[in-house]
Amino acid sequence: MINFNNIKQSQEKALFIAKKHLPDLVYNVIRLEGINYTLPEVQTLLDGITVGGHKLIDEKITTNQIKAWQFLFNTLAKNKFVLDKIYIHQLHNILAKDEALKWGKFRDGKVSIAGTNYLPPDFDKLEEFYQNLMKTPQPVKIKQIYQYAINIFLQIARNQFFYDGNKRTGRLMMNGILIKNGLPFINLPATKQLEFNQLMIDFYPTGNSQPMTDFMLNCLNPVHIQIMSE
Repeated sequence: MINFNNIKQSQEKALFIAKKHLPDLVYNVIRLEGINYTLPEVQTLLDGITVGGHKLIDEKITTNQIKAWQFLFNTLAKNKFVLDKIYIHQLHNILAKDEALKWGKFRDGKVSIAGTNYLPPDFDKLEEFYQNLMKTPQPVKIKQIYQYAINIFLQIARNQFFYDGNKRTGRLMMNGILIKNGLPFINLPATKQLEFNQLMIDFYPTGNSQPMTDFMLNCLNPVHIQIMSE
């Protein structure tokens, strides 16, 4: 059981920890996308060296993910991380470049989600939905901040604001909120992919976020909580 009350909020410390774990963050994200880079191979890409034996699109998705995290870190360090539409468009422009049907802008057509009959809202409602999402008051208590950040991720995934990369964009925005508030990031391990996928399939049609929220909170690293509590 996590004692959120013991966490001493520090954006500088939370950002430092996240930067140190960038290879693992990228590795888990791309493995959840079905891309079979190893952790050492991700580290090699981070060092700016191309790794052979992989599809070009897989390398593109991985390097885009690296650049997106670096963009997030840079804007957090400069206190320029915000939740507005311009920022999430900039983030998606990096994350989904040359991969999605369109990138850096909300979708302008219908989409579906594999594994469920749930249909995301029509594209002409996305602007309004996103504005309403951003108007949700951010709480002050630590556990509630985590719940708020996870909900931002879930709503980005459920509304499918973009043609592709919604879950990846949503998790980046979620962690941006957490780090900005001086809290440890949530790193969804690839080993929990089956449970994650099933919970998301259950979440889409109902909008009941509690099971996914509990799952995501269980992905918090106890070591990071301990570090941030000292």
